[in-house]
Formats: sequence, C-alpha cells, structure tokens
Amino acid sequence: MTSRRAKLLIACLRFLKKRQNRTTMPIQVIRRRLEYLEHVVPLPPAGTITTAIDAAGINAFRITVPQSRIDRYVLFFHGGGYVVGSAPLYRDFTWRLAVAAQSRVLYFDYRLAPEYPFPAAIEDSIRVYHWLANRCDRRRIAFIGDSSGGGLALGTLRKLRDMGSHLPGAMVAMSPWTDLALSGQSLHSNAEADPMMNVSLLPKLANHYLAGADSRNPYASPLYGDPRGLPPILLQVGSDEILRDDAVRMAEKAKAAGCDVEIEVWPRMPHAWHLYARILPEGHQAIQQIGTFLDRKLLRTRN
Repeated sequence: MTSRRAKLLIACLRFLKKRQNRTTMPIQVIRRRLEYLEHVVPLPPAGTITTAIDAAGINAFRITVPQSRIDRYVLFFHGGGYVVGSAPLYRDFTWRLAVAAQSRVLYFDYRLAPEYPFPAAIEDSIRVYHWLANRCDRRRIAFIGDSSGGGLALGTLRKLRDMGSHLPGAMVAMSPWTDLALSGQSLHSNAEADPMMNVSLLPKLANHYLAGADSRNPYASPLYGDPRGLPPILLQVGSDEILRDDAVRMAEKAKAAGCDVEIEVWPRMPHAWHLYARILPEGHQAIQQIGTFLDRKLLRTRN
C-alpha cells in the first residue's frame, strides 16, 4: 500500500512536471540551478565523516558512518543523465546507504557529457574501481548507481569482464537507464503515469552522451550484448516509471544468461525514490532492502 507521504510527494512531482518547459534548458543553466540546490540539501548526522580523496586523479569523496565496516565498500555511480551530478546533491542519500550497507561509500565525479562523451565515463569508472580494488578485497566491493548511474555501473561491469578484470562482489541499480536506443514500451505506456520524468527529454540526453556512438553498444546500453558472468545484481524500479522496462528487460536478459539477479518493481514509486528517504517511508525501506541484499551477497569476513 502506498504511504500517505508518497501520495503527497507524487502529487507534488506531477504538479512540477506539468509546469516544466519541455524545451530542454541549456546544460550550463541546469548545472547552475543545481548548484543553488546543493545548499539546501540537509547535512548528514553527527558521526558521519566525509573525506575528499584523489582516486587515481579523479575527484572522489569517502563517506563513513559509525556502522561502516572497514572491509566493505560501496562504489557509487551518480545519476543525472550523464550531464549533471555532484556529491552535495547526494549527501542526504550516501550516508543512509552507508548505514544500510554497513560500509564506506565512495562517490566519484566521472567526466560529464557533452564535453566528455562516451566512453569517458566508463574510462573514469574503471580507473576508480581499479584504484579501490587495490585497497579493498574486490569481493567486498559493491557497485550501486541510480538512473544513468545504474546504466553506467552495469556498462562498467561489462567492460571490466571483457577486459578480463576481477569483478566486484555485487551490483545494485536503482531505476536504471539501460537502453539509450529508447526501445522500451514503458517509455510510451507510462508517459502520463510517470510523475517525474518527461520522455521527450531522453533523446537529447542520449545524443549528448553518445555523440554519434552506437546506441546499442553494450557499454553504453547494457541491455544489449551478453550479460553472462556478471556478479549478483539487484534491480529496483517504480511501476509507473517510463524506465520501468529498462530494468525489467535487463533482469529478464540477465536471468536467461544464468546470472544471479533479483528485481523489485515497487508500486507507484517515482524515479529513484530512494533519494526521498528523508520524507518517504518507501525510500527508507528500499535502501534497507539494498543493505539486506548486500549482506547476503558480499564476501563475509571470517571470524
């Protein structure tokens, strides 16, 4: 049953969506507006330590909470359509993830499109992962990403596998964008139901990131190609999202390839509802589910 707070949030998101101008704003304008928003994102609770890190030449932040185990890491791939994203925008989420996963979280700033199109983000992700895997048992590292970050994390796994690199212990994708060819039926069937996302904006975002690359390249669109050999995967998506089928089809394909994959389709939840955990019970519950999944799948320390 959808909580009262979720119903109120969905109503607000619908109102804001209707007021949006469907003509895409210049990316620099969007980035400036998000910089203002960074100042109103709540600070994490006392006991949370955020440390700026140079991860093989890439800006990163390590988030540690009292519950964090020193032998466990989450490598977090932020969303933002491959064109925006910053650590302050996620600071009310990353500490919650650290608590639920009982881990340290490493957020990193991969290069953004259109200035740095595909495969720049993949290259940065691989660099950071190798840096982290040299400091922590890779079987105790989890990849987690939301939206385009979920697609980037899955694409990075594919690339690492094809390179012959050792893979992390688990992967979680929240409302992932896995198909930049935009072939999912839910893009149309959920166009009105989705309280947050405008399907008309996705082609331009995809073009910014791809910059002429094949939209079915499995490193850019992990729905395509062969997923066999990937680590255990949890996919979470809202039933009314335009990206619902990106997650559902990804799960079906991974299962058919023999992967250990779980999918949760949450009734009526908006895109990446986890980020509203401060006010949304379902957001808190979904993050807890992630923690439970990782506790089952990541290598445990022997006593």
